Order: sequence, then structure tokens, then C-alpha cells
Amino acid sequence: MALLSFFILSAIMSISIVIFKNRILTKILTVAFAIIHLSFVAYCWTNLNKTELDYFTYDRLGLLFLSILSVISIPAIYHSFIYLKNEDIRKFTIYNAAYIALITFMSGAYLANGMAVIWIFVEATTLAVAALIYHDRTELALEATWKYIFICSVGIALAYIGILFLSMTMNGTGINDLSFNSVAVVAASAKPLYLKIAFMFIFIGFSTKMELFPMHTVGIDANSVAPSPVGALISTGLINMGFIALFRIYISFSGSPIFQWMNHILIIVGVLSVLVAAGYMLKAKYVKRMLAYSSLENMGLVAIAIGIGGIGYYAAIFLLVLHSFTKSSLFFQIGQLSRVMNTLKLDDCGRYMKLHPAGALVLITGMLCILAIPPSGLFISEFLILKALVFKEQWFVLIVTVLLLCCVIYAMSTRIMHITFSDSRNPDQCHIPGKVNPVETVSQFIFLGLVIILCFYQPPFLVDLINQSISFLPK
Repeated sequence: MALLSFFILSAIMSISIVIFKNRILTKILTVAFAIIHLSFVAYCWTNLNKTELDYFTYDRLGLLFLSILSVISIPAIYHSFIYLKNEDIRKFTIYNAAYIALITFMSGAYLANGMAVIWIFVEATTLAVAALIYHDRTELALEATWKYIFICSVGIALAYIGILFLSMTMNGTGINDLSFNSVAVVAASAKPLYLKIAFMFIFIGFSTKMELFPMHTVGIDANSVAPSPVGALISTGLINMGFIALFRIYISFSGSPIFQWMNHILIIVGVLSVLVAAGYMLKAKYVKRMLAYSSLENMGLVAIAIGIGGIGYYAAIFLLVLHSFTKSSLFFQIGQLSRVMNTLKLDDCGRYMKLHPAGALVLITGMLCILAIPPSGLFISEFLILKALVFKEQWFVLIVTVLLLCCVIYAMSTRIMHITFSDSRNPDQCHIPGKVNPVETVSQFIFLGLVIILCFYQPPFLVDLINQSISFLPK
């Protein structure tokens, strides 16, 4: 059983790091874990659609995002080692042990084929992320950690209530498991009221991980104080995990009487998410918070795309793929920015192009990519979303979304340009600039280059993979 072996090895590595507290051993085990994870992903692809341990299935949707997670985790480890260079051994070992645990829990959630199992792994990620958020041991980190634990726990409790309502619909049907296939069979003939209640509770609960309105605040604070490599995982791996949880239940309910009602909810939540993101980005004072609200904006677009349906399904998954590579690159770069400028406050930053040209180029390229400005691949996904809105004659949603996106473009572009080219607005607060090796930007350039290439060429295997992942949904 490859999956069981992966879980056991991950647990042994994480526990060994905490017990032995040796810096060299910790690095070796962390790198070895990345290699094992890549090998496990390769095994999953060679056993597509295979079910192991009864509760995990190597389906296309899960493997797509599992592969992305595995690829992003490699530079995340590299940048983490740089970030932890001068940390004491206790914080160094706790960070890496929690990192391994987080990747393992997310992997389990990606592959889970039932509501109960995915719920367990989503809850487990909360504990691992909490340890990483609190890494710097500051007052702000403590506040963000407790807020993250509290809100995520509330969200998971709400999701559990939704699962209970879902189980109520199965009484008398002869179906006793909560696998997504069984849920789909029951939902087709279940009472709409029970399904609506179940969906609302599950949707609100898992939206804490996908960072959708109204549970988005937990992700904003976490990204603001967590180490930049951790922020890269929160804004990509965890968000993708939240999407998978919600999208699987959405697929299960797609043949039920509440299908159109679910779409209305998704569109409303998506528009509100973009609205909140645009409003806060216009007054953002810190770089990490700006990137966190950018994630909220992109997840709002994903929700709108799913709610519109049709080509929107493809656009949503494609956007998530591109967002993962772009946002992780920006967070890695923000880690370098903080070392050069010794601050992440926007007013105190400036002249980044002069201080770190390679990093400034990453920042500008990343800005173009995340704002879906050609040649960014996100332009294709956002164009498809707007096209779907036109086809469905959702003119109000279309106009509001376009106006809000204009606000987002203005807010982010003016701030990134200030960081890159303008003088600091608070010269008295400036510190002696730090130095960063330009080699550290290689991973960001690779990821952003991939995002640009996907604007002009989408490999047939990727297109087929996404299309097959959404083949069960109504056209």
C-alpha cells in the first residue's frame, strides 16, 4: 500500500525531527520528504483512478492539484531554509516538522473520496498551519494563530453540522457511507430543504480554507504574519484544498433539485469576495495583506465561474492552476523584499529596482501575471469567465465584476510600482538595505515563465485533464 507507506514515512520523519533536534538531520529528512512526495505523486499517476485504503482515490482532480503542491513544495523548502538560517534549533525543527505534517494532511485531503475523511484531513491542516503561523513568536503572530484556530474550528464545526444533515437524508435509503458517489446517488432524490441546509453549512465551513467571503478574514491575518514560504503554501495548497472539498460536494449535488440554487449562492459569494478584496486593496498598507486580498479576489472569480457553469468550470480550474504558480512566486519574492527593505510596510518601501534588480523584475512580472494582464495565462481564464457571463446574459454580474477588477488592477499596480521605482514615503524609517543573492529568484522566474507560456499554449494533456475532471457536471 503506497499511500499507507507514505503516511507512515511522513509521520516518522516529522516525529524524528522533533525528537532528535539536529539541524543537519532535519534538513536531510525534509529534503527526503520532498523526494518521497514526488515519488508518491508519480506512483499515483501510474495508478490513475485506483482506490487505496477504501477512503482515497487517485482521481484526476486530486492528482492535478497534488502535483502542483509537490512542485511548489520544492522551492518552498529552499526558501524556508534561507528564512530559517539564523533560527535556533527548537524553532527550526518545529517549523520543518509542521511543514511535513501540513503537506501530508493536504495530500490526504486532495485524495479523499468521502465527506468524513476529507473533513478529518482539513481539520488536521489547521493544527499544522497554526504551528507555522506562530513561528516568529510575536504578539501579532500569537493573535493571528489563535484567530486562525478559532475561526477554522468554527468553520469545521459548521461543516460537520452540514455533514450530519447530509447523513439524515440517507436514512432509509440503504446507503450507509458518505463517499461522494453515494452522496450523489442520494442527493438526486433527497428533500431539497435538507440539501440546502447541508450545502450552506458545508460551504461556509470549508470556505475558511478556500478564503471566500464571509470566512476570508482567517486567511488574511494568517498570510500577513506567517513566514513568506508558509504564506506561499497557505495561498496555494490550502486554498486548492478548500476548493477541492467544495467542488466535490458541488459535483455530488449537481444532479439534485438544488443545483441552480447552489449556482446563485456561488455567484453572490463570488461577487462579494471580489468586492471586499477590491475595497481593502485600495487601502492596503502592508505588502502581504495586499497579496492576501488578491487571493480573495481570485477565489471570488473562481466561485463566479463555477456558479456560471459551462466553460466557467474549465476557467475556474485553469485559474487555480495558474494562481498557484503566480502567488507562490510573489510570496517567495516578498520574503526577499523583507530582507532587502527590512520592512513590509508599503510607505517604507521604495527603490527596489535599484537595490535588487532581479527581485524587482520578479515583482513586476508577478504583478502582470496575477492581474491577468497579457501575456499572463490568467488572462485566458478571466477572459473565459467574462465570456461565460456574456453567454449566460449575466449583465449585472459582468459589469460589477469588471468594475471591481479595474479597482484591483489600480490598487495593486500603483503599490507595486511604488515599491519598485519610487522613493520611500518615510525616509526617516529607512534601514540599511540587506543583500539577496539573485540566484534565489530562479524558482520565481521558472514559475512565472510557466504562467506566461500557458497563455499561448495549453498542453493537450492539461486540457484533457481539466475537461475530464468536470465531465460529470451538467453542460
